Amino acid sequence: MAQNDRALIGQEVAGYHVEDLIGKGGMAVVYLAVDPRLNRKVALKILNPLLGEDDRFRQRFVLESRTVASIDHPNIIPIYEADSAEDGTLYIAMRYVDGPDLRRLFYDRGPMPVSQVSRIFAQVAAALDTAHAHDLIHRDVKPANILIAGHTEGDHAYLTDFGITKHRTSISGLTQTDQFIGTPRYMSPEQINKEHIDGRCDQYGLACVVYEALAGRLPFQRDNEIALLWAHLAEAPTPLSTLRPELPLEVDGVMMRALAKSPEQRYDTCTQFVAELRDAISGQSYQLAQAAPRTEAGPGTARGEGKPSAKGGGRPQGRKKAGGTGRGGRGVLVGAAVAVAAVVALVAVLATILRGGDAWTSYAGSSAVPIAFEHPGGWTPHPHADVFVVTSPRATEFDALFGTPVTADWATVNEIIKSSPGEATGIYAQTLDTLDPRGGTQQLQETLQSSLPGAVNVFSEVVQVRVGGQSAVRLEGSIADPQGGGKLDFTGWAVERPDEPALMIYFCAPGTCDVTLANRFVRSVSFRTS
Repeated sequence: MAQNDRALIGQEVAGYHVEDLIGKGGMAVVYLAVDPRLNRKVALKILNPLLGEDDRFRQRFVLESRTVASIDHPNIIPIYEADSAEDGTLYIAMRYVDGPDLRRLFYDRGPMPVSQVSRIFAQVAAALDTAHAHDLIHRDVKPANILIAGHTEGDHAYLTDFGITKHRTSISGLTQTDQFIGTPRYMSPEQINKEHIDGRCDQYGLACVVYEALAGRLPFQRDNEIALLWAHLAEAPTPLSTLRPELPLEVDGVMMRALAKSPEQRYDTCTQFVAELRDAISGQSYQLAQAAPRTEAGPGTARGEGKPSAKGGGRPQGRKKAGGTGRGGRGVLVGAAVAVAAVVALVAVLATILRGGDAWTSYAGSSAVPIAFEHPGGWTPHPHADVFVVTSPRATEFDALFGTPVTADWATVNEIIKSSPGEATGIYAQTLDTLDPRGGTQQLQETLQSSLPGAVNVFSEVVQVRVGGQSAVRLEGSIADPQGGGKLDFTGWAVERPDEPALMIYFCAPGTCDVTLANRFVRSVSFRTS
């Protein structure tokens, strides 16, 4: 993978002509490409070279990607090719879907309509169960891996990223390159504990995504990833009915079962989970029936946890608070005990492979720049006269850069980008009377060019959003040293305000950008009144 991900645009990779950058994460970069042999667009995923250094991963990647390619299911993204290029680069060519992923929909629109939740996740559940029937476990079910084609009642969901899967007979955990395969915000307790896994770990991840779709927030939100993983191991999420009061109480029981710490207490299949959720949402009353004694049932059969029954009216009988229902509470206690026994080793591992996070702190804004927001506690805010504020781990250096947009000296920042890219990041905010959030991409780029140091390139269309209760647009781009030195990528927000428009930018060295950090920052923004 090229150090500058956009450097591949216009190049040929494994016979595919790369046209644009679609998205990127810690494990791969996805490009829009054209297959000249068939004259069709494809989504070309190129994996991080570090993963290719793990020989077992390389072999498993190719074999399991080809297994996924052989599965014919309407909600599994079709894979056209998966292989290793001549230079050793691992890649997957798959169907290009012209539509957003759920992460983008959550960000743009907040909680989903209940009817859309049932429609979308029934499709995702069917895709997962089909994969499980082929002895494949996804292990990274999250909003970014669920693509939506269309914006009408005919929304079609595709589950993607099956190229990084695992056979059900394997154990979860780390590759030889010491990377988790999974995303901590949606990771099941058995994945965290590096235990044997089956399809029920995907059900847990799916339940986290469903929770986020309904509540507009994750079931567990913590200031750093070690605390987050501990919450998955030992804590109970807030019942959905307290966050979205129009939901029936029965929904809480369904969600708590799908989010059970012990996989044996979850539903047999993802489809069963979503069907029970649909019935609960629709108001169909049921009560938890006593489960039959378990004999030689397969690994997906729930133990000591009743299945919903249509008998009885009103609310479930004997319903307890989240995390401690009847016999099911025993599983939670067992899971917590296992977690306590493993926590020392877990923290030692996580400390080396996960990026922990300091507690965030608040910046109150000023009369000149009346923009209040939260930022990581290790960053220092630098208000610059009556013009702007910048907060960063290297605030002094970036204050100097942004303070002289026309004659900016990039030398110091270039060195940071080169030697300490993780510190070449921060937030820049100002009010700007020449800014027109409704002016379109080209006009916004011209305004940014006159306000920011270096050569500004906006490479995304503007997206309508709301920031701090105000109408706004979001755009993505880069700021480059005009002398050919370093570059910063950015996500920016232009906000309409009664007094004066506001401009906010989250910037970062290429390849180090943190979408979660950017989202948390912009959701914390508020505007002081004069």
